[in-house]
Amino acid sequence: MEDLLKDYENYLKIERAMSRNTVASYCSDIRKFLDRCDLPLKEVDPGSVESYLADLDGVTKRSQARFLSSLRSFFGWLVMEGVITDNPCDNVDAPKLGRYLPQVLSVKEVEAVIGAVDPSTWQGMRDRAILEVLYGCGLRVSEAVGLKISNLYFDEGYIKVTGKGNKERLVPIGEMAADAVNAYLQHRPYPCDAVSDDLVFLNRFGRSLSRQSIFLMMKKMALLADVRKEISPHTLRHSFATHLVENGADLRLVQEMLGHENLVTTEIYTHIDTSTWHREVLSHHPRR
Repeated sequence: MEDLLKDYENYLKIERAMSRNTVASYCSDIRKFLDRCDLPLKEVDPGSVESYLADLDGVTKRSQARFLSSLRSFFGWLVMEGVITDNPCDNVDAPKLGRYLPQVLSVKEVEAVIGAVDPSTWQGMRDRAILEVLYGCGLRVSEAVGLKISNLYFDEGYIKVTGKGNKERLVPIGEMAADAVNAYLQHRPYPCDAVSDDLVFLNRFGRSLSRQSIFLMMKKMALLADVRKEISPHTLRHSFATHLVENGADLRLVQEMLGHENLVTTEIYTHIDTSTWHREVLSHHPRR
């Protein structure tokens, strides 16, 4: 079984080009199922999957849906490899999920978080540049971590970003973000190896920053700015998209900027915009 799981892991990494974290999550979900199910793969049926999902203690519907997605992918791969003939997950209904509305900062809150950075040190210049790029370009934190100097085209007003599935896209960058990155690059630490040489954002050892370090930096800046919302680097991406939609940007343009494959994923930001004016109308209406 371990050999089979290793082959599946390689399939996710190489053929599906999934990120390391996604691969680890899928494989962990599958191992948990196989440990609990204790059935030969050919004997797993829809009832086995449904019983497993129903018996998960303290797991949200969203987590149940993720487990089902992992299992459907694994058993689909087994069908493709000829190990089994049918995918037992095909007839299992996913839990009904409510639409998730992500946390969003106002423009003033974004400015306060970025303004909380002390730019008098090279680390401060770097942190401000990171925040400007996350908000100014709507990047995922992994995209900011992997941003390369060779992919900065400031004269043309673009950066090239490598997103999910190693797909590249061009994203416009404004003057404030570009100026912040240029200011930091003048004081960027010396890279420790060839791998780090082309990376924009480095730690004090000249190596790539971790996503966790950016998360902790953002939490610290939010605290200094007295922004009490529960935020993460992804909050700036959500705020970027929401503010574009609120200001009348075309939804397909926002889709391209974010690197979403499906427009439905981007449509969440129209619902955030709707909730904003809904509150405004009700709070000011004489019959509220």
